[in-house]
Amino acid sequence: ILTAMLKIGVLKKALRKVKDDVEQGTTLSDAMAQHPRVFDRLYVNMVRAGEAGGILDIILVRLADFREKSEKIAREIKSAMIYPIAVLTIAAVIVTGIIIFIIPKFKEIFDDFEIELPALTVLLLDISDLLVNEWWKPLSVIVTFVVALIIIRRFEKGRYYVDYTKLYMPVFGEIVRKSSISRFCRTLGTLLESGVSLVEALQILRNATGNEVVGAVVGNIELAVKQGDPLTKPLRSTKVFDEMTVSMIEVGDEAGEIPAMLMRIANNFDNEVDALVAGMKALLEPALIVGLGCTVGFIVIALFMPMIELMNKL
Repeated sequence: ILTAMLKIGVLKKALRKVKDDVEQGTTLSDAMAQHPRVFDRLYVNMVRAGEAGGILDIILVRLADFREKSEKIAREIKSAMIYPIAVLTIAAVIVTGIIIFIIPKFKEIFDDFEIELPALTVLLLDISDLLVNEWWKPLSVIVTFVVALIIIRRFEKGRYYVDYTKLYMPVFGEIVRKSSISRFCRTLGTLLESGVSLVEALQILRNATGNEVVGAVVGNIELAVKQGDPLTKPLRSTKVFDEMTVSMIEVGDEAGEIPAMLMRIANNFDNEVDALVAGMKALLEPALIVGLGCTVGFIVIALFMPMIELMNKL
């Protein structure tokens, strides 16, 4: 039924192959494991735990809920970024057009009358000259930055420092940090609820956090748990998890209800992310208006200051 509903693509081909393998006697988890592009370790191990415990239907429902909640947060963050990116792109195109096509006309007028230009006007004319005659310089800076970032992210240390910067950058960092903690808690709680052992769950989670800094924390937790230390000990040694979160996990550990506590923490952080995204959207709108107003004001003042002097001279 599923393969008939889906359009031709990677998922349909994978499901068709999974169906054939299951019909030949392969377990569902082993069949899914043959397609890592579609079903990652999290899915495969949860399905395997459901098969072992005879609760495969419950596990699949939990997986669906997990995916829906994860996608909901991702959609909210992306939707919050669409408006400012669109406004900034349109504004950049308009301002660039003014600087490239309009400002040089004023420069010709100023040169013809040989008037002394204010510092603001000189700065604006220099920017225009840079974009018109030496456009390759700013372009090369942008290309170099992008290429350097791509190269840095190819190395484990580079990814770690880039993700660390994401966690602590202004405004967006708090959203990224809380989203990462929510993903960690929800994934770990879902795995433990499904019957996966703590060590195995941490092994799976280390590659499923989406953030190298959180992944390193998970690796430290896994090592500590193997040595017999409590789950919360390595959490306290990092700045990613706040004291309230660690204390709640500790309470859940003492009560023997870690999965339920982790899911509760994840829900709390999801609500906080919703509030942060809403607040960011409310903050970005006036910030964009002020920024655009300052840019347009700078251009107008820089152009009309010598025009006033020119009128007085005439």
